[in-house]
Amino acid sequence: MSPTSPASPLDDVEFRPGRPPVLRAATPGDAPGWAAGHREALRAVVAEHGCVLVRGLGLRDVPGARAVFERLSTGLMTEREAFAPRQAYADGVYSSAQWPPNQPMCMHHELSYTLEVPGLMLFACLTAPDEGGATGVADAATVLEQLPTELTDRFEREGWLLTRSYNDEIGSSVGEAFGTDDRGAVERYCRANAIEYDWRPDGTLRTRQRRSAVTRHPVTGRRCWFNQIAFLNEWTLAPEVREYLVEEYGADGLPFNTRFGGGDPIGEDVVQLLNKVYEANTAREPWQAGDLMLVDNIRTAHSREPYAGPRDVLVAMADPVRPSASSPTFQETAR
Repeated sequence: MSPTSPASPLDDVEFRPGRPPVLRAATPGDAPGWAAGHREALRAVVAEHGCVLVRGLGLRDVPGARAVFERLSTGLMTEREAFAPRQAYADGVYSSAQWPPNQPMCMHHELSYTLEVPGLMLFACLTAPDEGGATGVADAATVLEQLPTELTDRFEREGWLLTRSYNDEIGSSVGEAFGTDDRGAVERYCRANAIEYDWRPDGTLRTRQRRSAVTRHPVTGRRCWFNQIAFLNEWTLAPEVREYLVEEYGADGLPFNTRFGGGDPIGEDVVQLLNKVYEANTAREPWQAGDLMLVDNIRTAHSREPYAGPRDVLVAMADPVRPSASSPTFQETAR
């Protein structure tokens, strides 16, 4: 084990190559009290390093995890526009997204396709899987620096386009994504959030939204690769899953897909390159029951690796922020 960082506000934080910073906390069972007492120090570690995993808090249930989440954040958010269903356990506390255990959830920044995003992600592991299932992290500024300039320049000019087709069979339904099935309320939300929408003859909804691919961190000003271009693209799906979805819903009816901001398709080679750069910069630490993890959602992308056995990781989205835009949304284009 390498020596701790002398610059860290918490002297017990461990820094090891290929792993996120880990703090081993000694607490006599009062996790919320410990969190309140170490709030500023923990947030300082996240500000400096992008994330921190806290081990030893012994988090066991939703009320205890929620109490910790509340003491470490400035406010928990209600999720809107989810790409996959979650179970809501309490106000602002959710299950992990329902995603096949044998399929990875590739690197992404939570809700980076919305206008208001979580500045801070909080995770609490109640049950660790038997194998796999780590929440990997990657530094977004480093990823941006290692991507080809011509590619990132194009995404900065055009942004990226997310297309979604809602149904009740795969991905989030309209009600799950927007918190309502009322057409008028959904349309008002879309207009207020720069989302183009179209109700199909069969009653299903399709949407399109253009967002920036690069943003500046609201505190440091550092440029970050901030999007879900690779994760929500058809080429990230397992081949058999993609083939089934195209056959079932058609190439234009996939539950979600991404394009260049001008509408051109993103090739498989581009998606593979993005995921390759993410993987080269991924840090991971296997979950242990009771763990807590804080992630700066602007600076740090996160993933979920395939796993076996039960896995119960609670999620909270907190500290809402509106990222700076490097390319226009639909609303801005129309002005």
